[in-house]
Parts: sequence; structure tokens; C-alpha cells
Amino acid sequence: MAYDKFNILKSTAVPLPIENVDTDQVIPARFLKATKREGFGDNLFRDWRYNNDNTPKQDFVLNNPVYSGKILVAGNNFGSGSSREHAAWALYDYGFRCVVSSFFADIFKGNAINIGILPVQVSPSFLDKIFQAIEADPKTALEVTLPEQTITLLATGGKESFNINGYKKHNLLNGYDDIDYLQAMKEDISAFATARSI
Repeated sequence: MAYDKFNILKSTAVPLPIENVDTDQVIPARFLKATKREGFGDNLFRDWRYNNDNTPKQDFVLNNPVYSGKILVAGNNFGSGSSREHAAWALYDYGFRCVVSSFFADIFKGNAINIGILPVQVSPSFLDKIFQAIEADPKTALEVTLPEQTITLLATGGKESFNINGYKKHNLLNGYDDIDYLQAMKEDISAFATARSI
């Protein structure tokens, strides 16, 4: 299994109400030299998190102990810019398993799903309600239910549905990447190949 299985995620959330966050802001290009998918979380939002002398910027949300959780709630158009999959790696390595926004760049969305992060696209009005709830109470929890494709703001009971490709949903539920999916079908593939060779 390549990644954690995703079924139901109930968690507090980290608010990042900034629009048009691109992948270079998520993980700056100078940190892309590693070949393993490990350690990228240390440099997630690096230039927003740290000063030039590597001291934390106190006004950035990831440095605020009030906020925590496995869900990042972001502004509109998250993950724009270059197609680097390292952006998704950094989010996963930091501990996020879900990103909520009112719009995602398509390539980022695909990269996220492929490594076990669920991008949940909601309406702008519902996103505003989530931000308002977290501002009122940082311990506000969200429940993301992949089988039913719903996200619920537990403080109010407000709920929305979200869309996801059926194949990608299957992989997330099982913790598969594309190779794992094929491996799981190995016997069926062998049987099909045998039948075709007769």
C-alpha cells in the first residue's frame, strides 16, 4: 500500500485564507533537489514560515499553536503555477490529508490525489462559512466522508457534497497509487492474458 487509506477524516483545520497560492509558494524551487518523497514537510511554505535567519515568522498560521489538524482550508485557486508534484509531497509529509478550497489547479489536484491527499472543492459561500467558524473557534472540526463524498462543518451541521473521479476515489479508499491498483489486479490480468493466448 503506497499511502494511508482515506475513508472518513474528522479533524480540526488550519486556515490559509489566501487566494492564488501557487506551487512555488507551497514548496520553493530551491528545495526540489531531493529524490525521495521525504523531508519536504520541513520546507512547506518555507518563505512564509521562516525569516532569512531561519527563525519562525510568528504571524504565519503554521507557526501558531492555536491551529492544528490534518485539514488545510485554503483560499480560491490553490495549487496554481508549475506542475511540481513536490507541492503535494510537502503537504503530505507535513501531515495534511485533505485540502479544502473553492477551486484547485487541475495538475495539483491530480498530484494530490495520486499521493493520498483528498482535495475537496466546495462552493465559495461554504468556504467562507468554514473560515468564519474556525476564526470563531480554532477547535472547530470538519468531517470529510469520502464514501458519501460529503464535507460537514460539525459546529453547525452544514454540509456540502464534492465530486471526485470514481477511479481516484477507489484508489484513495484503498491507499493505492496507480501501480498498486495494477498490482491488486495481477491475478485478473494474468487470467485475461492466459485466456487471450489460447
